[in-house]
Amino acid sequence: MSNSEKTAPVSLGQQMARWLEKNRGIIVVFVVLPLSLFFGLFMKLRHWLVRKFVSAPAKHDERVQAIQRQVQHWNKQPKAERKLMCTARPNWQSLSTTFFRKDQCHQINLPLYDILELRENQMTVVVEPMVSVGDVTAFLVPRGYTLAVCLEVAEATLGGLAMGVGMTTYSHKVGLYQESVVAYEVVLADGSLVRATRDNQFSDLYHALPWSHGTLGLLVSLELQVIRIKPHLKVEYIPVRGQRQYCDMMRDLSGALDRNRPTPDYLEATVYSRDEAVIMVGHFSDVPQDETHKINRVTRWYKPWFYKHAESFLHTGRGYEYIPLEDYLLRHNRAIFWVVETMIPFGNHPLFRWCLGWLLPPKIAFLKFTTTPGIRAMTFTKQVFQDIVLPMNQLEDQINKCEELFDLYPILIYPCRIYDHGPHRGQLRPPRKEQLVPGTNYGMFNDLGVYGVPRPVMEKKKFDAVAAMREMERFTVDVGGYPFLYADTFMTRNEFERMFDLTGYEQVRAKYNAEGAFPHLYDKTKPEIDVVEVGKQYIDPL
Repeated sequence: MSNSEKTAPVSLGQQMARWLEKNRGIIVVFVVLPLSLFFGLFMKLRHWLVRKFVSAPAKHDERVQAIQRQVQHWNKQPKAERKLMCTARPNWQSLSTTFFRKDQCHQINLPLYDILELRENQMTVVVEPMVSVGDVTAFLVPRGYTLAVCLEVAEATLGGLAMGVGMTTYSHKVGLYQESVVAYEVVLADGSLVRATRDNQFSDLYHALPWSHGTLGLLVSLELQVIRIKPHLKVEYIPVRGQRQYCDMMRDLSGALDRNRPTPDYLEATVYSRDEAVIMVGHFSDVPQDETHKINRVTRWYKPWFYKHAESFLHTGRGYEYIPLEDYLLRHNRAIFWVVETMIPFGNHPLFRWCLGWLLPPKIAFLKFTTTPGIRAMTFTKQVFQDIVLPMNQLEDQINKCEELFDLYPILIYPCRIYDHGPHRGQLRPPRKEQLVPGTNYGMFNDLGVYGVPRPVMEKKKFDAVAAMREMERFTVDVGGYPFLYADTFMTRNEFERMFDLTGYEQVRAKYNAEGAFPHLYDKTKPEIDVVEVGKQYIDPL
């Protein structure tokens, strides 16, 4: 048999994929970034027009009543003709990697973009669900506050985080985003408006709404806990060599070993290899007069990407600096942690930063808006975007399993409390006895952030993305963890119900008539493509 007979012909699609992969950086710089800039300006203008002429805090009740009328109109339709309800917000505006089929649903318009009230006496802020992290940060920080749980991506919406999940470097003190929610205002399937809190008559709904992804009702406002701040954060960078050493230090600093141990205000680690990590410890601080030269505005366009800046301490040794709080809260925004490096390998070069760094980051909404089915299929098999909640007492096992399956660094580690609220109080099962911090009702878990291109893909080797992720999901359920559901999942319905406790969720769906009105959580969050079948097509390297 000749060589030509042995070698399968390369399709036009594969040739295009190869060309795009080889020239990805140039295409992103000269096509994606400029278009993303104009797209972002258009969206800002659109939001300004909406706020100026459509919305206003004083009109919140009117907007909610309009939403109730939409739901009541849906209820008047014959049951046989009703489609399941969802929001009319386009898929490309969300941070989820999936594309739920909203075209098959009855879409409810939710023009809710306003910050409604800062309640300083209660230490809370009331917002509509479409308010973004960037919006609320710009509003709160000049007033001396920030959200107790504030995500690092400016585009994320507060409502999306409430119906999904959020975690940050303050979470070792307060827990997941849901723990900072004081109240949810929700329109139910019958069009009624309820306010759900931790201890009122709708407490069952309150506990089921997190991780529900809009499958129990329509969120129309949130009351969120805020904390007092100082203008700057003193951040200490601690380079650590040796896996056991940095894992033990993270457990100690987070209070996982001793509930009485004083903990820093902010705590995170970036793992650069199995045996190298930089731990970052932050304390609210005033800047001494003789140390103003140590102020670092890390979000400036010409500055090194934050994770690269942190990595430099592996070479220079332990150090500290003062970061303005708003800069710290959005420190990972420019490089979207380190995802931009997969798009622009030369993006952290000083020449690029000084000349074109102001174009970053590419708008996530624009990237999703321009994602074709072919790009979607190829992307999920060639890249990893996962945040996974895992117990800190098995931190070494997490990192080793991640290296075994993906061989991908850096890895993000955010410690976080997971509370035991009792049986069937939400989709997360109570921490296991051995995972609890002694003398408390919470376990210390962590977000394992895995983003980027696995080494086998970088080296043009075979990589079975589906097999790798399914193995990671098996590991996750075995140790009592949970993947964030914004990312692709690979579980069957039975596997999903083994991982998540849906008992209370199903009771709430029945009690508040969500069954038949909103999609089920599994159906809402599962990939819209057949990941197993698509995965088979992309195992071979291009």
